Amino acid sequence: MAPQINGSVVKAFEILKLFSEQRPLLSSADIVSELGLNAITAHRFLKTLEHVGAVVPEARGIYRLGYLFADLGDRVLRDDALAQVIQPRLNRVTDRLNEAAMATVFRGDMVVCIARSVSRRALSVDIRVGSRLEAYCTAHGKLWLAHLPEAERRRYFADVRRIRFTRNTLVDEPALMGELDAIAARGYAVNDCEREDGIRAVAVPVTTRSGRMIAGLSVFGPSPRMDQGVMTAALDVLRQAAGEIEDRLYGATATPRAAP
Repeated sequence: MAPQINGSVVKAFEILKLFSEQRPLLSSADIVSELGLNAITAHRFLKTLEHVGAVVPEARGIYRLGYLFADLGDRVLRDDALAQVIQPRLNRVTDRLNEAAMATVFRGDMVVCIARSVSRRALSVDIRVGSRLEAYCTAHGKLWLAHLPEAERRRYFADVRRIRFTRNTLVDEPALMGELDAIAARGYAVNDCEREDGIRAVAVPVTTRSGRMIAGLSVFGPSPRMDQGVMTAALDVLRQAAGEIEDRLYGATATPRAAP
């Protein structure tokens, strides 16, 4: 049976997707030009979206997005809701690699564990849900810092005191900035015994379709086991898990992200 798709709802979301950072304001004329609607229909859609709080009039005939979506986004990205989506995929990561895995969000200046899976090995590394970790010396934290806007990253470096936990801990701001730029370019971060001696980790982001990071995923374990081969394998498995989580968040029939 063909799916029962409501064309008006689809069209409403096509209108909402026209708003962007580069184009925060839209008029009926913009919608007519972009989507091929007639002027009366475009006006009716905008007035309906205004009625439900999805758009707000900025001037006569000119609209911006309403904060309805900020409220809905907060509900979607609640730590417990996000963790419920992530946990099954995190379990599969550990099942495949037999190493611990975790997921984090960024709160204040720290990363916070919202989900984790533990390996069955006699010697394994564990971390608890709710644990808070420094950003500058962990794989998750460096990944989050790499995704921050420049101004927020500068504020972080101005406010946070950086302690050298091990001989591998980077505390020099220019060196850290260079590493964060490299992480942003390659799309993953590594912790090579920077927070704890003998612990290595690799982490990847879970992002929105627009590229905003909403969670981090990592595999970590004792450095003698986490050699380059394991790190490479873990990176592949984590990327697959991140893709599955993103698909789950958006739904299987959602419009795919643009190719990088």
